Amino acid sequence: MVTMQDVAERAGVTKQTVSNVVTGRVAVRPATEARVRAAIDELGYVPNLVARSLATGSSRTVGLFVPTVSVPFYADVVEEVEDALEERGHRLLLCTTRLDGERARRHLAALASRSVDALLIAGDQDLTGHLPLLADARFPVVLCAWEAALPAGFPVVTVDYEHGGHLAGRHLRALGHERALVLASPAHTVRAAGFRRAFREDGVELPDDAVRTATEPTFRGGFDAALDALRDRPDTTAVFATHDVLAVAAVEAARSLGRTVPDDLSVVAHDDTPAGLLSGTALTSVTLPKRAMARQAVDLALAPAAPGTAVSRLLLPTLTPGESTAPVS
Repeated sequence: MVTMQDVAERAGVTKQTVSNVVTGRVAVRPATEARVRAAIDELGYVPNLVARSLATGSSRTVGLFVPTVSVPFYADVVEEVEDALEERGHRLLLCTTRLDGERARRHLAALASRSVDALLIAGDQDLTGHLPLLADARFPVVLCAWEAALPAGFPVVTVDYEHGGHLAGRHLRALGHERALVLASPAHTVRAAGFRRAFREDGVELPDDAVRTATEPTFRGGFDAALDALRDRPDTTAVFATHDVLAVAAVEAARSLGRTVPDDLSVVAHDDTPAGLLSGTALTSVTLPKRAMARQAVDLALAPAAPGTAVSRLLLPTLTPGESTAPVS
């Protein structure tokens, strides 16, 4: 096995100089660094990361929890976190919960004792009850994309999801809509509440049965829920879907009933991910600053606030107009 000493002898430098080049902790003259890196390439030297982490107290690795990478929102978060970490000389250790509470618990328990420099947790599904496992973690833990009640003791970078629902509601109210439905995932009660608040501000109270929850946050679940809702309330002129996939399902359910979007029914989506393109119509959507959120979470993880300092950053979404909404006829 090629050692650091072998590289030093080939490059004509000290072993410490090679270490400085590999770790990046101390600046090395460009010409010297070039000789060292050439020797590393020639000899095929691979740094011993375990030994390095023991010597420096840093593994240069950050863990990231997401529910899934099959959803474009979380895929974008993973990519942005990885890019931000790479720029800082860190690597990503990715774990997915697959919406399985027991799987989430096992991963968290394993990471709590693992040598990582920090841990990011994106999304609150199946994780809130397991956070006590991290109470004694020896590394910073940062939450992001958190929609449930914020737990005490953890820094958080998230989006104002209630404001996102409110933006959707104000948009439809500006177009004159009064008879609206909310097609929601079970976890999106905050978005639905923001939407209803926007209507309430104009004296329009949406009844409880105007909020329809899909049995599962999939196209099939959304289609069935939208179809039932539109049949029950045929005078509906607008739908707010709390996720892009549900919005696509609402568009297809309307078409199956002979209704067109946006002439007969306006549809507003939430998240503004590529999934919305499947509708064949450019969806009006609440757009989330997910990449900015991911980068700010990395910043907090690698430069944590002083112990005992509460840190909470709430980023604002925007509304991106599309072709799926129109004035009420």
